Amino acid sequence: MSKKQNKLITKEILNTAIKGAFLKFDPRFMVKNPTMFIVEIGFMITLILSLFPTLFGGDDQERIYNILITLVLFITLLFANFAESIAEGRGKAQAATLKQSKKDFKARLIKNDGSEEMLSASKLKIGDIVLVQAGELIPNDGEVIEGAASVDESAITGESAPVMREAGGDFSSVTGGTTVLTDFLKIKILVGAGESFLDKMIGLVEGAARQKTPNEIALNILLIVLSLSFLVVVVSLYPFIQFLNVNLPISWLVALLVCLIPTTIGGLLSAIGIAGMDRVTRFNVIALSGKAVESCGDVDTMILDKTGTITFGNRLADEFYEVEGIDKNKLIRACLLSSLKDETPEGKSIVTLASKMGFQCNQEEIKEVIEFNAQNRMSGVNLKDGTQIRKGAFDTIKVYIDEMGGEIPSDLEEKVMQISNLGGTPLVVSQNKEILGVIYLKDTVKPGLKERFAKLRKMGIKTLMCTGDNPLTAATIAKEAGLDGFIAECKPEDKIEAIKKEQAEGKIVAMTGDGTNDAPALAQADVGIAMNSGTAAAKEAANMIDLDSNPTKILEIVEIGKGLLITRGSLTTFSMANDIAKYFAILPAMFSVVLPQMQILNIMHLATPQSAILSALIFNAIIIPLLIPIAMRGVKFRPMKSEMLLLRNLGIYGIGGIIAPFIGIKIIDIPTAWFLGILGV
Repeated sequence: MSKKQNKLITKEILNTAIKGAFLKFDPRFMVKNPTMFIVEIGFMITLILSLFPTLFGGDDQERIYNILITLVLFITLLFANFAESIAEGRGKAQAATLKQSKKDFKARLIKNDGSEEMLSASKLKIGDIVLVQAGELIPNDGEVIEGAASVDESAITGESAPVMREAGGDFSSVTGGTTVLTDFLKIKILVGAGESFLDKMIGLVEGAARQKTPNEIALNILLIVLSLSFLVVVVSLYPFIQFLNVNLPISWLVALLVCLIPTTIGGLLSAIGIAGMDRVTRFNVIALSGKAVESCGDVDTMILDKTGTITFGNRLADEFYEVEGIDKNKLIRACLLSSLKDETPEGKSIVTLASKMGFQCNQEEIKEVIEFNAQNRMSGVNLKDGTQIRKGAFDTIKVYIDEMGGEIPSDLEEKVMQISNLGGTPLVVSQNKEILGVIYLKDTVKPGLKERFAKLRKMGIKTLMCTGDNPLTAATIAKEAGLDGFIAECKPEDKIEAIKKEQAEGKIVAMTGDGTNDAPALAQADVGIAMNSGTAAAKEAANMIDLDSNPTKILEIVEIGKGLLITRGSLTTFSMANDIAKYFAILPAMFSVVLPQMQILNIMHLATPQSAILSALIFNAIIIPLLIPIAMRGVKFRPMKSEMLLLRNLGIYGIGGIIAPFIGIKIIDIPTAWFLGILGV
């Protein structure tokens, strides 16, 4: 996913939006937005009255005024269509970049007899085995069943740094359209032609696959009800006015209807929804549904893995603790010798720490390296002088020393518990039959997380950590990170139970995962975010995929979801508040013809009924493009309690929505009245 497409509007997007705005005048499209469809019907009526002003008993002198109203209604529709077209244009610009990666090319199919056949990648079927060598494109989504290679995924993620993909484990999933840089991969195809992850991404960012979210549907129903209610009111006014023998132009009634119905939010509603998914996509996250993005804004509980999400995941040596009666220098030297040929992150960190303390050893002293394995659960070295150095878990070394006939130091367990209580991992070190001490391996909490979790707490979001660590270690990490709770010694089924428990209380739950064992929990969560580096099962179960494979990004995704809800609510509030000022502009002007006493409500002192109606319509039209940047970028989210957030937005968009039209309509009325005077209207 290209990260260069950050401008709100580029020349290409603008050209696409202008063309799309005119195409959307098709009634078959407009009927999908009932509020704006009513405006289009009004436009058609005033257009007919511009050509035949006496059609409904009007005066021929009304022609010019009808033309002006028709022009303003046309501009209103154009701006509303333009808003949606810009949002779609941004998605199509991203899709164009992705389509450059989607080309038909030859794939190397491995047949059942072991022979190879070159065929079009589009002809591959689910279950086919393909061989991809260095420099070749991966033909479709699949799973590595043999080999390990460096893969360039920049076409999908926008990141130039290659990633490793290998058979087995949680990094075996590969995406069609990415390039193998080194070695080879034997891949089992998991999807059919046109169903790849890249195909889904193109459909989603283009907007073709976007479905309206539940909240968007609910708001749309409200707008339909309001629009139809006002339509009935205005239509019923016509016979009433005829009964009073008052000549009120039909175009005035059309203008009244357009100003009464919520055209501002009606014109921006689809654009807000499209832009919400667009913001998530630009954050390098693919939302497989609009509902997932919206659900992010309603999240009550976040369930996070410890390793890689809350902590860096690399246990690094932080200190050496000698047991009673042992010289610390002897302990450090033994730790260094046992780790000189240990290629694990823990082993390298022990060497680094000892070197910083000024210790050096010669590898030539080492006769044999004892690798860690699941059977002995410890590692170490045998020196040429017969010395045996081992390091491992407390229980393992304890059994080892017992078998050797050695003694367990009285303060060993105390030091092990001390490290565990600090949230670290104790690694016990022995030399021959003697235990020398303990290495403190520390899994560091990522900086800044405590402050971010505090922000989530202000929003009313509870954070839970899942970890396989013991309760003491889990409690220490949870406290250091500022979490609300934790689940220690957590198994995959425990995650599902935790999610179900929260959901049973009516809460919306979000979680991250990347492994096959995370798939059930990701499917159960309301917002499941899978890592792009994870397994195909995890990505299939989730409803969002993070292309950067950064588990902590869930925090930003929640903010984007909340921003979407706030944007929609703020602009709806602003639109409804606008109507109050428009009522004071258009109703006194219109009904003062029937009831002169209504003129007392002309608190804006607008020049004439004609200028008042036209000014209200013009403001109604120009406010839509002025709000497009807010709809596209979203209202900035500020972490605070819902009550404070509601009051703040009511103050800005509610009161502001009332004041702005009073000022705007009055300013527009001055040149409008002058222009109408020149025309003699």
